[in-house]
Amino acid sequence: MSVATLSALPVIDLAHVDREALHRAARDVGFFQLTGHGVSQSEMDELLRVSRAFFALPEADRLALDNRNSPHYRGYTRVGTELTRGTRDWRDQLDIGEELPPHVPGRGEPAYWWLEGPNQWPSDLPELRTTALDWIARLSTVADHLLHELLAAIGAPPDFYDDAFAGHPRSHLKLIRYPGRAPQGDDQGVGIHKDYGFLTLLLTDGVSGLQVEDPSGEGYIDVPHIPGAFVVNLGELLEVATNGYLKATNHRVVGTPGERYSAPFFYNPRLDARIEPVPFPHAAQATGVTQDPSNPLHAEFGFNELKGWVRAHPEVTSRHHPELL
Repeated sequence: MSVATLSALPVIDLAHVDREALHRAARDVGFFQLTGHGVSQSEMDELLRVSRAFFALPEADRLALDNRNSPHYRGYTRVGTELTRGTRDWRDQLDIGEELPPHVPGRGEPAYWWLEGPNQWPSDLPELRTTALDWIARLSTVADHLLHELLAAIGAPPDFYDDAFAGHPRSHLKLIRYPGRAPQGDDQGVGIHKDYGFLTLLLTDGVSGLQVEDPSGEGYIDVPHIPGAFVVNLGELLEVATNGYLKATNHRVVGTPGERYSAPFFYNPRLDARIEPVPFPHAAQATGVTQDPSNPLHAEFGFNELKGWVRAHPEVTSRHHPELL
């Protein structure tokens, strides 16, 4: 795929996978639209409905779930308080993961175990808990299928990382509202970034704003909305796994005049999973993992994940984990 013709993302049908097309999309772009995944439009509509209902709650009800109260970085983030590359993002969100007891790291245990723990739920919207946890389970199945197909597409053993996802994987869901451009005219809905894990499956409401870095690295393309499709991108761990043959791609959301809702689902392994290099026939063509002193990539997933949360939520970190700053 030449840079000159990249005006839209490739489309992959998971029900009838063209592995050659999937290989090209993952290698050349790192983003694609996913159809044929089996998630119904009614399921998608219900998740967006409860998301809108959450953000329509009185501010006091949302602030009762403030993530500054959670040492596990769960809960509600106020508009303008999350940072990407040190600059504020103009959005608010609710972070939800698997419902687990708090894992307070013991002597000698890595600090990333703080990321495992309970969610915070609104008492006046009980259906949110059921809908969100069902969504995490539903998309975990879709993402597992997709990861197996992706590994097979590059000639790797499809089940190579099954053990990394055994037990309690660190997958999680964000419910996000972009309220429009900031009063000062800041156009950063969320700044330029890459995702930490394996795969992200993004549900959007059709309002524009998502942009993906062109493979040339010289600009960004707008991602059009395809009803019923997920926007999928590769995370940093797939770059580590393939020594840079597959690369995580920069993306961002620019401000829009009105509200925009989205729900990214991050498919990630256990925190203590160490991502060993996957054997595949194109390994000799790998160009190596991206070297960025400001963003080192770690093979042990928990360190990669913790790095991102510490940077993005400095208030949570300074309140609960000042030793990590």
